[in-house]
This record gives sequence, C-alpha cells and structure tokens, in this order.
Amino acid sequence: MPLFGARNRLISLAIAAALVPAAAVPLDRFEFDVQGGDAELQAALERASLVRTARDDGTTDPRDLTAAALADYARLLDALYAEGYYGGVIHILIDGREAANLSPFSAPTRIDRIAIQIDPGPQFRFATAEVAPLPPDATLAAEFRSGMPARSTLIRGAVEAGISGWRDAGYAKADIAGQSVIADHRDATLDARIALAPGPLVRFGALNQTTPSAVRATRIARIAGLPTGNTFSPKTLDEVAARLRRTGAFASVALTEAETLGPGDTMDIGLAVTDEKPRRFGAGAELSSLDGLTLSAFWLHRNLLGGAERLRIDGEVSDIDGSFAGMDFSLAARLDIPAAFGTDTGAYVTARAEYIDDPAFRAMQGGAGAGVNRRFSDTLDGEIGLAYRYSVTDDDLGRRYFSLISVPGTITWDRRDDPLDATSGFYVSADLEPFYDLSGGAFGARGWVDLRAYRAFADDFVIAGRALAGSVVGANAAEVPPDYLFFSGGGGTVRGFPYQSLGVDIGGGTIIGGRSFLGASGELRYSINDTFGLVGFADVGYVGADAFLGAGGGFQVGAGVGLRYDTGIGPVRLDVAMPVYGSGGDGVQFYVGIGQSF
Repeated sequence: MPLFGARNRLISLAIAAALVPAAAVPLDRFEFDVQGGDAELQAALERASLVRTARDDGTTDPRDLTAAALADYARLLDALYAEGYYGGVIHILIDGREAANLSPFSAPTRIDRIAIQIDPGPQFRFATAEVAPLPPDATLAAEFRSGMPARSTLIRGAVEAGISGWRDAGYAKADIAGQSVIADHRDATLDARIALAPGPLVRFGALNQTTPSAVRATRIARIAGLPTGNTFSPKTLDEVAARLRRTGAFASVALTEAETLGPGDTMDIGLAVTDEKPRRFGAGAELSSLDGLTLSAFWLHRNLLGGAERLRIDGEVSDIDGSFAGMDFSLAARLDIPAAFGTDTGAYVTARAEYIDDPAFRAMQGGAGAGVNRRFSDTLDGEIGLAYRYSVTDDDLGRRYFSLISVPGTITWDRRDDPLDATSGFYVSADLEPFYDLSGGAFGARGWVDLRAYRAFADDFVIAGRALAGSVVGANAAEVPPDYLFFSGGGGTVRGFPYQSLGVDIGGGTIIGGRSFLGASGELRYSINDTFGLVGFADVGYVGADAFLGAGGGFQVGAGVGLRYDTGIGPVRLDVAMPVYGSGGDGVQFYVGIGQSF
C-alpha cells in the first residue's frame, strides 16, 4: 500500500521541499471520498486529515500542503483502525500523482487539486477480546467482547484500564507482558489477546528533590506528605502534587517514579519544582450607581520565611461618591502557614482595621486572630480559630463600645467546575461564630449559610441559584455590633435597591439590622458567543427582628438583566436592576464588577 513509501521518504522530501521556491495559490479543487457512504466514518476520517484542516484554514503553500498529505497516510490509517477497519486502501493524489511516490528532489511548486480516496473495506469484529490477568475491581468497556466492532481504541482502552487497575491496587510496575493481535481478512475478524504482568506489590520509598528551591527541603517534604512505607497509589501521588501546588509557592510541580525498585519492593519518588515569583500585587474595582466606586488592592508574598508561608495584605476603599453613605476604609493582613500541624493541617494569623460609614451605622474597629485550617479533600475544607475585636459604633441606638472574644469557624464544600464562571456543580459555605462581649457581658453566636448550584442545558444556557440564611442567637440586637446584624439591599443581596436599604424598625423611626436574614437569587445565563453573554436575574431578601424570623420583618424583591464579557480569566459583569417589591427602592440601579455575581 502507498503508505509505507510515504513513511520512508517523509524526512528527505521535507528537506528537499524547503529548498524549492513555491507558488502560493489557492487549491482549485479538493475532494475527500470514502467508499461505502458511511457518514460517521467519513466525518471521523475528515477530522483526522491534516490536508482537510489545511484547506479549511486557507493554507496555500505547496510545501505545507505536501507535508500534510504525507502525514495523512498514517493519520488516516490510524483513524480507520480506530473504527475497526483493518483492510483499508488510501490514495492521496496531488494533481493526479500519488503523494507517496513524489520524488524527494522534485517536490511540486504549485498545487491545484488534491484528492483523497479511501476504500475502508469491511469493518472487522472481535473473534477474541482478552486482556488478562485483571485486578478484582477492573472494569472493561462492554463493547470489548467477541462479536463487537474491533475498534483499536477499545483494545487500547482495555489495556489502559487493566494497567490502571493494577496500579490502583498498588502494583506500580504493571505492564504488558505479551500481545497477539491478528486480523483474519477472510472473515473480517480480529483476534486480540493481551497478557499483563502486574509485578510486585510496591510501597512508597523516599521523596527525592531533584531541583533547587527557595523553600526549605524539610518544609517541602512536610507539605508534600508522601507516606513512605505505605502501599503505592496513583491517587496519593496526585494528592502530594496538589498539596504543593496549593501553597502557591511553585510555578510547576512534577513527580517521577523510579525506574527500578529498591529493597523490599519500595519505589522512590523524584520531585522537581520550579519556584513561583515570590511577590505579587493586584488591584480591582467595582461600580454601582448608588453605592459608588470600590477600589481594592493587595500585596502577596508566597514564601515569607522560607517555608512556603503566604502573607497577603489587602486594602480597600469603598462607597466613593456613593449616594447614601460615606467612604469605608479597610486594611487587612493574613499569614497562612501550610502543614503547621501535619500534612493537611495548617495555621493562620489575621489582623484587620477598618472604618465603616454605612447608611445604617458607623464603626471604627480593629482586631486580630489565629487558628488552624484543615483540608479534608479536594473539595472540602474548614478552619477554626480564636479572635479578638474592639469596636466603637454609632447608629440609631447611640454610641456603643464592644470588646469581643469569638471562636470563628467555617466549613466550605466547593464542587463548582469554575469558581469565577461556574456552569455545573454546587458550593456550600457555613460560618458559625460564638462570641462574648467583655464590655457588656453579652454572649451569643452568629451563623451564616451560603448555598449555590449551577446547571447547564441546551448548550448555551446555564441556570444558577443561590440561597442565603443568617441568624444571631443568644444576644439581642442592642448587645452586638451593628455589622453582626443583617440588612438587605445592594449587590450582595437584592440588586435594584440601595445598599442596606432594608433593616428593622424598632419604633420611633429607629432602624437597625435584623437578627435573621433569608435571601435567594436566580439567574438564567445565555452565552451569545465565546466572548459575550446575557443574564436575566431576580433577587429576594427578608430581614427579621427575631433570631428565627417571626414578626417585624420585611421583604425586598428586585429583578434585572445583565451583560457579561469574558476576559479569559473571568467575566466582567454589567447588571441593570430595578425594584419590584418592597420599600427603599430608588429607580434603576447599575452594577459593574469582575466575575459572576455568585
């Protein structure tokens, strides 16, 4: 078949073609003919063809077209095998001449017509389909059995499943011991018998770092947490690499398995890392027609003390030129220490100072805290700590002073496919913070739950939903700082209403936050193309005077539409919303920010 001549002449022809001047003219004719009329087979072959791709891309250089034609013999043959055709004949004609027979010293300088003609022959079926031995939990494709189309992809998949199964069971050196794949062209059958060699049960040896790093080797080993002496597992290796990547200290992490086993069938693991740049800074902005402009910036050090410690300092100025409140200022710092108390248990230290001038209250406060965090799985993590905060507040209840000791705890379960622009999965975050006021003696707890879910349908649509719930128990509203209470209105709760426009009226025109909150949002997102999208949304919020809802509360409902522009790292959003139900509305509101609203 012409295929083999093409393989032998490919290198020499490419060299000769590079020395010949070429006339770049468009192809007058391109033909792709597959005998038999099987539309699915033709589509698969066309997807494999570089000539077809070059023609669709407008390639005109004869050298490029000739190289694509020569490469297509092998690519089309592989595509035929993948569909179970083992007796195919391939012709690729360049201006009537077989591409594989072109002289390496007289490559064409002009190409007007390329014709690809394929006779696939009959589709072969498995006479025997066997991969053995297999581990107890291995599952092969149902189509890999006698009588089914003998696609080469099924053979490859069965072998990979068998080897992966043995590796998952701890047999790291599982491999192919022998194979017999025979095509019988008389009755169009394929006999496929693959023998596997599991090898010995392997245990992890030492972690050997092969590249230098600014992070201390002892810290790298502690963060990685390779369980030396435990049974080998590919999943464990993935977890080791993920722990190192999560620190943010490394631009790349690569693990390699030793080619030979050590004493006791142990296998050392090589580790190569490339350090990330230690420092980073960034900035952001959001704009609302009522709340004004918010400017934020951060500075980050990824390896502060040589142990992959992560220090981040954030500053923010919000409500710039806002309609209903003065400007807010905040400065916060957080130091994260990975693997401080074990492989998946780290420590953190925080500090924060801020001045808040919101519609419902003003506060000047500062505090610090420390705690531990735990990574339970790739999607589940939590933290708990001890914090102190001192506040001076002014609201409708007058000036008050708070000196709070609290135990903040958070657990997060994140199964979203993309945190900035999710199309599937869900997100659950739950906060609980018991507190005691050293100044007034009040004891209570604040809880907050954030639930989100996403589902794509009809190719271009995503439906997104969010539910929020919060409560302050134990202490009454006058015994807790105003920012522990709940308000509704604004971009975080109900779009279309001014920020904190709904609270609780305790009489005499005195408005404070509520001890309970319920909120919900729904969005229908439509992708116009890869760059632009449209969103329709509705938000609802309820603020209650009591810890568990009850009388004295109020509702807000807002709705609107939005535009999304995909920047490649996340969408820029523009939302236009208006009040539908509830007090405090002030006409159409505009919101601009980065990322989806939730």
